[in-house]
Amino acid sequence: MTPATPLPRYRLLLLRHAKSAWPAGVDDHDRPLGGRGLKTAPLMGRYMAREGLVPDLALVSTARRTQESWVLVGAELRDDVERRDVGEIYEAAAERIAGVIRGVDAAIRTLLVVGHNPGLQELAIDLVSDGERLAGVREKFPTGALAVIDFAVAWGDVAAGSGVLERFVVPRSLVG
Repeated sequence: MTPATPLPRYRLLLLRHAKSAWPAGVDDHDRPLGGRGLKTAPLMGRYMAREGLVPDLALVSTARRTQESWVLVGAELRDDVERRDVGEIYEAAAERIAGVIRGVDAAIRTLLVVGHNPGLQELAIDLVSDGERLAGVREKFPTGALAVIDFAVAWGDVAAGSGVLERFVVPRSLVG
């Protein structure tokens, strides 16, 4: 009898963009980060680096606030993280984001999605099987928050309830 082969582990990082500004006359897609977002995004990047939460691939919404969030977070990570700008995840519903995730190559083991609410919050709730662990996510998925979800299946097989919430981190917890 041969020993069982361990199941592959895939990790999904869902990062909501950092706090944005609301300048008058600026289209939603073009809203920049605000002062608080400019401060907390690098903090989240440092946290991710320190905790080994470094993606192989970052899928980033095309909105300015997500782009700026990724630049600040990514600057704290290693230089070789591949980035793809994905218009489909701008203000997208959970199922649409899940469809993008299912299209990711199985060679990518850690995937980051930088996007928006309510889609990211709804996706995290849908993907995680343990309702008790989701209390913080259900309550609020604030700007700059990070949900870390682990899977024993490759991206193409990610489905409702197939993930385990490893942690949920909000920027307020990183500020001394």
